Amino acid sequence: MALFLKLLLAHFIGDFCFQPTSWVQDKEKNKLKSARLYIHMAIHLVALLIVLGFDPHYGWGIVITVATHFVIDTGKLYIQNEKNKQLLFFADQGLHIAILVLVAHFYQPFDVDMGILLSTNVLVLLTSLVFVTYVSAVLIRVIISQWAPDATNSGQESLEKAGRFIGILERLFVFGFIATGHWEAIGFLLAAKSVFRFGDLKDAHDRKLTEYILIGTLLSFGLAILTGLIFNFLT
Repeated sequence: MALFLKLLLAHFIGDFCFQPTSWVQDKEKNKLKSARLYIHMAIHLVALLIVLGFDPHYGWGIVITVATHFVIDTGKLYIQNEKNKQLLFFADQGLHIAILVLVAHFYQPFDVDMGILLSTNVLVLLTSLVFVTYVSAVLIRVIISQWAPDATNSGQESLEKAGRFIGILERLFVFGFIATGHWEAIGFLLAAKSVFRFGDLKDAHDRKLTEYILIGTLLSFGLAILTGLIFNFLT
């Protein structure tokens, strides 16, 4: 695990700390002709050498890591467009990390206990996370659909699916706070959401919209709290 963390640290340094946006844009524009692409690879090489202490024992691992990083980055540059850019970012990072896992496993094989991964506590956690994210979102939508305001007459613009993701994030936070025993943090989260929502509701002068948002918020927090309590009871 220690070796993997070192490789991951070098990856974060090369891909995020020392790769400004201007470099990314230059690579997207010029692809293999971009000098920034090769400087980027050099930074990864130096970062790997430093975190691994210039140990020649990891020579082939370093070569494979840098070479595959170059291939993955280059491939992304040639198939990327505005529609798949976000998806390819996560795919790119996933492939890089997968390579790091394989390299680390080659030198220091992981001892994975499948019994722990399939234990009751892990299954309860996974079930709870699925419930507070996707299942709760559907339940809330079904319950409050009868009071949904007319979007065509609201006169307000909103980011696509923003409300859904805000709800998922807030429930994950609430669940996490309860699972770790930090109930006081829930009040802070609720207060923060109220502050951001207050201006919108005040300017809207729409009582139905206010009640609609309040019902949705209380259901969201309520389901997350209930899930957290059940999780603590079962584990």
